[in-house]
Amino acid sequence: MRAVWKGAVTFGLVNVPVKLYSATEDHDVSLHQVHDKDGGRIRYQRVCEIDGEVVPYQHIDKAYDDGDRTVIITDEDLKSLPAERSREIEVVEFVPTEQIDPIMFDRSYYLEPDSASNKAYVLLREALESTERTAVVRMALRQKTRLAALRVFGDVLMVQTLRWSDEVREAKFPALDEPAKITSKELELSKQLIESLSSDFDPEEFVDEYQQELRTLIQAKLEQGDAIDTAATFGEQPEEEGGEVIDLMEALRQSIAAKRGGGGAAEGEDAEKKPAKKPAARKSTAKGAAKGSSKSDDEEKPAAKRRTPKKAG
Repeated sequence: MRAVWKGAVTFGLVNVPVKLYSATEDHDVSLHQVHDKDGGRIRYQRVCEIDGEVVPYQHIDKAYDDGDRTVIITDEDLKSLPAERSREIEVVEFVPTEQIDPIMFDRSYYLEPDSASNKAYVLLREALESTERTAVVRMALRQKTRLAALRVFGDVLMVQTLRWSDEVREAKFPALDEPAKITSKELELSKQLIESLSSDFDPEEFVDEYQQELRTLIQAKLEQGDAIDTAATFGEQPEEEGGEVIDLMEALRQSIAAKRGGGGAAEGEDAEKKPAKKPAARKSTAKGAAKGSSKSDDEEKPAAKRRTPKKAG
């Protein structure tokens, strides 16, 4: 594992140097989208809804809208905000563990002692465990202030970031306002059913059967030869008959040819009859070839982009 944060747990005058590690990981098989006809990768482009142009990342800003108005937030605006870079996990208070509802938990992280002696770390762990308390802490993670719960997990200390109170929706359902009559017999039978299914929870007894079957399916297809070369899924688009598609490299080649021989191949048979033109005329040669294409200039740009393989998310 790779530490994602280094700092110290502080409460009172006690300082416990620690490293932070992500406690969970996603085990889902990563899938991407392809064209069902030929297996080609599906690419998503960032297109401006005003001019229809594909926009590169460096020209993309963030924005907020309230339904009627939109406020654009630039990178400079975000940099002007005070970034939280504290290297302390500050204990605010110690609370009974059962008072923190699981719905508040967000992401989990392990804490590893980061000093020559682990005495302070073990002392904090034993104190929390013996008092059945959880420490509510503040910390800075990825330049944002977070509220978190510091508790004991087996032999280690764990930090679980908490959702802010206004991020938890209120559970209000009108159907539950209607009174329901439950008989003592129904309640007794329900208790018996619960008792018959009662057990101690062991997470290792449960597996993700869907992911297992998906991996089995993929392996079976590979063994049967039911696969295509990955590089082929990024294949270039073939040029259409009846029109010549000019990309940047081709335009450069034609420009060089025009400079050396006084004309470009894109000028056709007339190139041999016409005298050599000035550099200004050579610029129109590439344009003339592009006009002869069956695609418009706006369509040219995405076609050129597709020539560069890019792994789909």
